[in-house]
Amino acid sequence: MSFDEQLERKVEEVEEILKKFLPEAKGFQRNIMKTMEYSLMSGGKRIRPILMIESFRLFGGGDNDWIKPFVAAIEMIHTYSLVHDDLPAMDNDEYRRGCKTTWAVYGEDVGILTGDALLNYAFETAMSAFEIAPQESVLIGRGLQVLAHKAGIYGMIGGQVIDMEVAGEKISKEVLDEIYTLKTAALMEASMMIGGILGGASEEEVKTLECIARNMGIAFQIQDDILDVIGTFEVLGKAIHSDEKNKKTTYVTLKSLEEAKEEVKNISNQGIEQLKSLGKNSSFLEELLLSLIYRKS
Repeated sequence: MSFDEQLERKVEEVEEILKKFLPEAKGFQRNIMKTMEYSLMSGGKRIRPILMIESFRLFGGGDNDWIKPFVAAIEMIHTYSLVHDDLPAMDNDEYRRGCKTTWAVYGEDVGILTGDALLNYAFETAMSAFEIAPQESVLIGRGLQVLAHKAGIYGMIGGQVIDMEVAGEKISKEVLDEIYTLKTAALMEASMMIGGILGGASEEEVKTLECIARNMGIAFQIQDDILDVIGTFEVLGKAIHSDEKNKKTTYVTLKSLEEAKEEVKNISNQGIEQLKSLGKNSSFLEELLLSLIYRKS
């Protein structure tokens, strides 16, 4: 089976998990449940859930059901961040993944509440792992701690705050790296770390997974900078030149297009070497990471 065929099957696996954990649209609040589904199921590469599953399996985890609540939760958190990111008060984007963004379809107020609902429901979903595998409560607790930390002020939210505060300003590479580490890499770190924790990885191995995901997350974001310059709406499914429009400092503006491409190569190579250092059969995960870094959309 080719890599693309394997990836397609894994995306389908994640889609089924998401459908399973979505709330049923009923009751007087059913409309928010419908917008949660619209936001969550409007496509996407499902990168973070797949990274979590593959890291879990890398350390001997099989088809255990207790990883599935975390798989759904990480994608809910990622999706909520995109819903809020697209709002007029933030990036003011009307398209995401080739579809109208949540606020553009349902209004800004509903967009805010949909993001809030996905974030809260993500933790409600993750905590259902305690019911599935009460004997693994310690590991589940550790997973929840990582999830909260990487999604919060010391992770994704922290990166978003810094990004907003320096919008329109010329910033240093150090500040830019911090934004990318927190805003983009943090949820990838959470995905691989939680997969490793629940799969039985040692503390040292979990730290290695964190480093791999950090390098890959930064490289992923730099590639995003590149695609914002050379990509097209038809391929990307979202507005292009948005960084220029919002006067954001990126690796392309800070250095050059060619230097940004070289950074992607160097940082991703570090991540792949770290993955190989684990001494596991990680061929699919290696190919997955490289496909994300050198993607065209």
